[in-house]
Amino acid sequence: MSGAVSYHAGVAAETAVAAHYARAGLVLVAQRWRGAGGEIDLILRDGAVLVFVEVKKSRDFARALLQVTPRKAARIFAAASEYLACEPRGQDTDTRFDVALVAASGRIQVIENALGP
Repeated sequence: MSGAVSYHAGVAAETAVAAHYARAGLVLVAQRWRGAGGEIDLILRDGAVLVFVEVKKSRDFARALLQVTPRKAARIFAAASEYLACEPRGQDTDTRFDVALVAASGRIQVIENALGP
């Protein structure tokens, strides 16, 4: 895939996952939020809980999950920590780290609490 095609496929996957969460009642706070520590694909609110979501698209769920490496998780945690600095409760904010997998067929599988510091 070319860079432009990959970029647009990633945006489409994130948009589909955001809609999936919206149907479940979560509120989108930010998409592709970027801080000094890295990027977070989606940030949503589930009541008082702030949900950070890493979206991975591939041919199938297994291949998508392989893309979530320990190094990637560390960057997500660093970016989330930076984001939380702007929240009223700061680092004491209730959080959850999900991974949303998108298969080439368009099917979505969300793994809640997939990443833990």
